[in-house]
Amino acid sequence: MPTCDLSIIIVSWNVRELLNACLQSIERASQPLGAGEPHLRLFGPQDQTSMLETIVVDNASSDGTAEQVAARFPWVRLVDSQENLGFTRGNNRGYAKSGGKFIYFLNPDTEVDEDGLWRLYSLLRASEDVAMVGPRLQYGDGELQPSARRFPTRLTGFFESTWLGRAWPGNPWASRMHMADWQVDFVHDVDWLVGAAMMCRRAALEAVRMPEMDGPFDEGYFMYSEEVDLCRRLKGAGWRILYVTDARVIHHEGRSSEQVAAVRHIYFNTSKVRYYGKVFGRRWANLLRRYLLLEFRQQLWLERAKLLLGSRRDLRRQRIAAYKEVLASRLIPLDW
Repeated sequence: MPTCDLSIIIVSWNVRELLNACLQSIERASQPLGAGEPHLRLFGPQDQTSMLETIVVDNASSDGTAEQVAARFPWVRLVDSQENLGFTRGNNRGYAKSGGKFIYFLNPDTEVDEDGLWRLYSLLRASEDVAMVGPRLQYGDGELQPSARRFPTRLTGFFESTWLGRAWPGNPWASRMHMADWQVDFVHDVDWLVGAAMMCRRAALEAVRMPEMDGPFDEGYFMYSEEVDLCRRLKGAGWRILYVTDARVIHHEGRSSEQVAAVRHIYFNTSKVRYYGKVFGRRWANLLRRYLLLEFRQQLWLERAKLLLGSRRDLRRQRIAAYKEVLASRLIPLDW
């Protein structure tokens, strides 16, 4: 049974200082509940206060994250994993331990504010047909980070986050997915939201949760594409998803994944292939996979040529090693 109104779930891996800033922002946006309830805090206007809990799942960090959380933030419920569970398994484990009627999946490289937290929560609580709401994301310098999305079409995978997309930045397939034709100054329905900050209704998540999973995410994705997969299941079940422009979250993007370049490339592109297989079929997904591998082969040869010309040798060697690792993976999902 739910023991609080909102559960904030954060999965962290070797980003101790960013997580520290994230938890401090939650601390500023809430107040202790009182004696006897060390893990529950109050948030919201004085006449409408609700209770939240914060759960941090530490994915076997080596930077002292777990020790810092235990010492500095005793109000946080710490799940200290001895292995890197990835984004999906980590969030599912946190979800299984949560008690909130609403769940806020939050990246450790984010910072919330009191007004934005309450705005998302109050809107979601009042809208019974809405499964998920997401804020306007901003980089650390205040610049907008677009995060509202339409579902990708068959061709989007070839033109989004690829060489073709960079060569043709205004292409209609990536532009459509990124909702380049929409204004960002009003609340509106979207297909899916970038997964850095997603506040969800537990009842909706339970309605689409696969019975073999501890939470709503498909653990066939280690990281990347899991949010679009979840949103597709929610929309398919008749739920709405809202982008809320007057709730803001600072997002210092990609600080966990950028630590291991080759692994990031592998997870990002393998997850893309897996998603396309689920939605458009294995044959189309394999066509996309072969195209992505071709891109990495081209990049490998380009980096080799630059190395021969003496350009930034250390960087070229790092990229060559990363691209070789990507090609060796063949970008084949583990459950295929």
